[in-house]
Amino acid sequence: MIFRGSQVAIVVAFVVLLIVVGTIGYAWIEGWNWADSFYMTIITITAVGYHEVHPLSETGRVFTVCMLVGGLSALGAWFALITAALVRMDLRNTYKRRRTMKQAGRMKDHVIICGGGNMGQQIMRELDGAEQPFVVIERDEDAIGALRELNPEAVIIEEDATRDRMLREAGIERAMALVTCLSAATDNLFVCLSARDLNERLVIVARAEGKSTTAKMYRAGANHVVSPNKTGAVWVASVLVRPSVASFMDTSEKGRHLSRHIDQATVSADSKLVGRTLGEARILDRTGLLVIAIHKHGQPYEEATFNPDASIRLEAGDDLVVLGDNAQVERLRGYVG
Repeated sequence: MIFRGSQVAIVVAFVVLLIVVGTIGYAWIEGWNWADSFYMTIITITAVGYHEVHPLSETGRVFTVCMLVGGLSALGAWFALITAALVRMDLRNTYKRRRTMKQAGRMKDHVIICGGGNMGQQIMRELDGAEQPFVVIERDEDAIGALRELNPEAVIIEEDATRDRMLREAGIERAMALVTCLSAATDNLFVCLSARDLNERLVIVARAEGKSTTAKMYRAGANHVVSPNKTGAVWVASVLVRPSVASFMDTSEKGRHLSRHIDQATVSADSKLVGRTLGEARILDRTGLLVIAIHKHGQPYEEATFNPDASIRLEAGDDLVVLGDNAQVERLRGYVG
C-alpha cells in the first residue's frame, strides 16, 4: 500500500471534525445560517484568503484563528502523507531494481530476451519449461504485467533494451545467448550490433521481416534470424499438407502433460562416445531417445544429416538432435558428456 490506511483515516476524521465544529461554531457565535457558516469554515481551514462572509465579532475572530491553525495543521499532515508515500514508492522501486540487478549479476550461461511482447512471452514459456535461466529487458508496463502473470519470479529489467548499459546489467558478458524480438526492426538491428560488440562469442537470434532486413541482421552479427510471418506460413502449409503431423505437434505444444519435444545434446571432447559409431553408442537403449539428425562440428547447419545411419562416427563437438522428454534429454547429455 502506498498510503497507510490508519494515518489517512486520522487525517480525514480530523478534517471532518474541523468542518463540523466550524460550521456549528459560526452558526452559534455569529448567528449565521448553515450555508454561510459552512462556506466560512471551508475558506478558513483551506486558507484560500477570501473575504469574510459577514463582519466578525471579537469572539468570532478568535474562533477563526483557531480554525485557521487547525486547517493548516490538517493540510500539513496531508502533504506529509503524500510526501511519505512518494518516498516509500521510490524506495520500493529502488529496492526492486537492486534485487533484479543482483539476480542478473549472479547468472551465468543464461539467455537475454530483449522484448516482452507476444514472441518474447512465448520464448519465456519455453525457457521456463526447459529450466533455462533468462533475463527479460522490457520497458512497456502492459508487457511487463503480462510477463509477471506468466512468471512472478522472472528476472525482468524494466528499461530500454537498446541501451548498452542495460545489456551489461543483464550480464551479456556471461550470457550464453541473446534473443531480440522488439517491435521495431531498427531496434532489433541496433541490439544485434551492440550485443555482438559486447560479446563476440554470444549466440544472437533476431526477429526480422523481409529479405533485406534479414540480410542486415546477419551482417549486424546475428547467428540466426527468425521471421514470424515465414514461420507461420510454413506451419500453415504443414497443416494443409501433413495435417496429422501438424496436429500432433500442436497438441504437444499446448499440453503441459506432453513433454516430448525436439532437443539437442553435444558430444564433449572427453566423451567415451568419441570415435564410436551411432550404432555402437546405443543411444536409444541407454536413454530411450530417437536421434533424428546429427550436425557435425564445424559444418553449416544446412548440411546436418537427417535420419543418420548407424555407421556414422561420432566426433567431439557433434550435435545430436533428438526427440524425447526433458528427463531423457538430461540422461543423454550426461551420457555424451
